[in-house]
Order: sequence, then C-alpha cells, then structure tokens
Amino acid sequence: MTDSETPISIEGQIWINAGERRFGGHGRMRLLSHIAEMGSISGAARVMKMSYKAAWDAVDQMNNLAGEPLVVRSVGGKGGGSTVVTARGQQLIENFDHLEREHQRFITELSQQASSMADDLLMLRRLSMKSSARNNFSGTVTAIKQGAVNDEIELEIAPGQHLTAVITHESSENLGLVVGSEAFALIKASSVILVTEADGARFSARNLLTGKIDRLQPGAVNTEVVLALEGGGRLAAIITNQSAENLTLAEGATASAIFKASSVILGVSD
Repeated sequence: MTDSETPISIEGQIWINAGERRFGGHGRMRLLSHIAEMGSISGAARVMKMSYKAAWDAVDQMNNLAGEPLVVRSVGGKGGGSTVVTARGQQLIENFDHLEREHQRFITELSQQASSMADDLLMLRRLSMKSSARNNFSGTVTAIKQGAVNDEIELEIAPGQHLTAVITHESSENLGLVVGSEAFALIKASSVILVTEADGARFSARNLLTGKIDRLQPGAVNTEVVLALEGGGRLAAIITNQSAENLTLAEGATASAIFKASSVILGVSD
C-alpha cells in the first residue's frame, strides 16, 4: 500500500494548563475519577498502574494549582481513613468529561474529511525533509532491474522524465522498493556535470536531464548553476568559475546535466 492509499487518521488529547504549568489531562482526570469511585488513592493507583507516591504527587500538584482541595484524606476512624474527591473535584471531572466528548466529536469530524488530505499530507512531509544534498526529487518507481549485488532503480520524477539510481540489492529490500512505490532521490550539486552541446555525444553517465539556465551564482572559486528542467523542477550544479567561462553559460541558454546512477541516493518516507 502506497502512502497516498494509506488511511489517514487524526488523534488528539486535551490538556489543561495553569499558566506555564500543566494542570491535568486525560490521565490525571482518570486518576481523579478512580479516586472518586473507589474512595482510595492506593486502589486508584493500582488501576492506573502507577505507584502510590506518583499518584499522591499528581494529586498534590492538582490541589495546589486548583487553589482549593480537589482530593482530601481523612486519617483514622473505624474504616482506617478514606480519600474523598471534593465537590469541586467532582465538578472538574464532569466538566472535563464534557470537554473530552466535544473534543472527540471534533476529531471524528476531522477524520471523516481526512481521506481527501492524503496527498497533501504526503507533500507536506516531503517539504519538511532536510538534507545536505542540493537536489532532491520525489517520484514513483517505474522499473527495477535486480542484480546479484546491485539493483538498478528507475524513478519517474515528472511526466516523461526519469532518474536512474544504482543501489545495493540489500538497500533496495530495506527500503521496500517495488514498482509503483513512492521514493525520493538526492543528488549533490557537486556530482552534476554540465554540457552545452550534448547532441550526438555519448556519455557513460546514466542520467541526462536538459533544461534552460535559470540562475547563475558566481562565487570566489565556483559557480552555482540552476537549470529549469524541461519536465518541471530545478536542478543545481556546482562547477568551477573557469568551467562556467569556458562553456559561455548565460541565463536562458540550454544546458544538460549529467550525473552517474551511483551518485543518486534513494530514500522513502516512514
């Protein structure tokens, strides 16, 4: 199942803050409810699978932040003492239950609309990806040629525009690559070779993408060249200033980017 086919679900929880301090949420309200039901903080702690001390620490903090007791403890007596949730504590439990029901209704409504968000969420995840590689493309695996050690992976990054990567067979399996799966490709700008007269020439490099020079950014030693590719997207190359001069590069001129299949790093989103 691809990312775009994976069902989207939305989850959320309510927390109540008092200034910069967290007053309580689902867990603490459950603790308060169990104390009210059982009249025992030790029994409530066992149900919550927490220590007696941790339960009392949580109660003490809630009492302090509330400004009045939510839980009080009587010591001694025929029954050996008891723990009681005050009227204010009971009111807080009821109000929180009401808020949680309303919150759950809101979450349910969002989840019903989430199916149409799958593609946008996938795009947002791609946009949040960070990498030191200057060039990154997302696409769909269109072909896999398996070898004894390495696999050749073809990735369509735009209609009619493909990249080829050579990675180990183990890496291909670890990434779960199959025809039709989503993947992204990373190429360092320093791994890209530029040519301005590729017609009739043959190269050992597996990848050749052609476009118009969109931007030239000269530096002290190197020049960054950005190509607007024919199939859409941008590709950057870092070449020496001398090479840029020899190629007589200019904005708007046509150039081709060449890079080896072994220079392409493939990845998938979790």
